[in-house]
Amino acid sequence: MKDSSRRSDAQRNRERILEVALAELSRCPDVPLSAIAREACVGQGTFYRNFPNREALVLEVYRHEMGQVADSAARLLDTRPPEQALRAWMDRLSEFAMAKAGLADAIRQVTGAPGGPAKPAHTPVTDAAALLLRANEEAGTIRPGITADDFLLAIAGLWQLDPREDWRPRATRLLDLVMDGLRRGAPGG
Repeated sequence: MKDSSRRSDAQRNRERILEVALAELSRCPDVPLSAIAREACVGQGTFYRNFPNREALVLEVYRHEMGQVADSAARLLDTRPPEQALRAWMDRLSEFAMAKAGLADAIRQVTGAPGGPAKPAHTPVTDAAALLLRANEEAGTIRPGITADDFLLAIAGLWQLDPREDWRPRATRLLDLVMDGLRRGAPGG
């Protein structure tokens, strides 16, 4: 097997583990790692080569999801007008918030232990929000002067929604309300 083929297999295994881990840890923070490996169709050796312990797995699932949300901002700006890109990204962020809510117990277990690792910072998501806000401000579609911190504080209600309920309609209403507020006083509006 060629090195590039081996690397792509390893990457696919890692992605599959992360996908399964997100779903399983969201359902049950104490799910056995062996169950995640089995569900991801990888052997124990492959699993532990990627994630030597529960802490490494939980934190990487969190970082991975946060990175996907952050990376989607630039892709959305490449394919949509700034205002549509921002609103679509807000929907993606709400999905992240619900996934994070499901992971919250697992993250607390890992980061709350004495001597445990720190919870990753929100920097990639904050940077993505700043990118989208800047593009919208330059396009005149939102009021000037909104910072990423202001924006994240305004949408903090997402983290109050219960992921076990039908959260999408409430998230849509909340995010539409935030968009209306961002548009108020926009030079182009």
